Amino acid sequence: MFPSNVSHTLLIATRFLCIRNQVNMKKVFERVIEGVLTCSGFVTSITILLIVLFLFTEAFGLFKSKVIEDGYVLALNKSNKVHSLSPEQIKLIFDEEITNWKELGGEDVPIRVFRLEDITHYYSEEELGAAYENAGDKITELVEQTPGIVAFVPQKFIVHPDAVHFIDDKTISPADVFAGAEWFPTATPSAQYGFLPLITGTLWVSLFAILFALPFGLSVSIYMSEVANPSVRNWLKPVIELLSGIPSVVYGFFGLIVIVPLIQKLFDLPVGESGLAGSIVLAIMALPTIITVTEDAMRNCPRAMREASLALGASQWQTIYKVVIPYSISGITSGVVLGVGRAIGETMAVLMVTGNAAVIPTSILEPLRTIPATIAAELGEAPAGGPHYQALFLLGVVLFFITLIINFSVEYISSKGVKRSK
Repeated sequence: MFPSNVSHTLLIATRFLCIRNQVNMKKVFERVIEGVLTCSGFVTSITILLIVLFLFTEAFGLFKSKVIEDGYVLALNKSNKVHSLSPEQIKLIFDEEITNWKELGGEDVPIRVFRLEDITHYYSEEELGAAYENAGDKITELVEQTPGIVAFVPQKFIVHPDAVHFIDDKTISPADVFAGAEWFPTATPSAQYGFLPLITGTLWVSLFAILFALPFGLSVSIYMSEVANPSVRNWLKPVIELLSGIPSVVYGFFGLIVIVPLIQKLFDLPVGESGLAGSIVLAIMALPTIITVTEDAMRNCPRAMREASLALGASQWQTIYKVVIPYSISGITSGVVLGVGRAIGETMAVLMVTGNAAVIPTSILEPLRTIPATIAAELGEAPAGGPHYQALFLLGVVLFFITLIINFSVEYISSKGVKRSK
């Protein structure tokens, strides 16, 4: 009996040790998985924060840049009393839309614009020297002798700074950027970084896109949720969801080949690329999002509410209008807001069909430009670290805040819907 009891005890102990080892291994495995998931979430969060930090760091460097092109100055005659000019005034002077210093608070003297390439109009090659070694002296002399001159020249060519008067070169201000009405980042001597045309173009196209997409999206959602039989719904829903997977460039080609010529012919326009074309293309692209979210919200309406409405004598359409839509309004609104987010952030399709003109639109039939299209079209050509490059990053910050507001709106609307359902 004794050996038998010992064997039985050893067997139980062995099984206990095996079970304990399995439990310990399971705990270790669970801790490893938990650690991997924690690290993944931590790395993802840090990456997102670094991206946002990089975006803001690059963007706000624009406000440290000078108004006048780096390395250049605006030199005036010593007698000129004008000390400072805004970027818009500088552009108007060199576009010859302002022709007298009196318009800028100076004396009644005509403005004479001078650029470096104009020097041969004033001096011969013999006077300038074989290697233009006398150019600095001649330019300084010209500024000294011409009362109304404004010379845009490299600073090194002003060899006697005390003999001339310089326009104060201030840094670019937020007012010049966010309230500026012109986007011309390659203009000289002062680039124009006005965001108003791009912000209004983005909001203009997105607004009309939602106005076009909302009625169609809501109608299709009501049909799929309340009217269509299950076989039609099961066939139609995957097709609609498949539309959201089509590349945006395909929508752009469709708009360029079909919608743009149609708008041009219908409204007798010189060109069909316009805000209307962009709105229609964006409306088509936003439809799958609006339909899917709205239809799911309507199908979540309790069956008892529908049956109670019908039992009280309401028709099917009265039930949809008085019961289903009010109950699902938070989901419907979320679908619309998500559609707005898709429209605002779209790049390629809008770039192809809107005409890409950086002007403040006064009509939906005019060409315009959006923020994402501007970033996509110009970022590859902007010198890294320059004001143009930083202005494009600042546009990204503006777009970031717009989408952030949209996301907060979705969260707020969704939370109201959850509280209401409780």
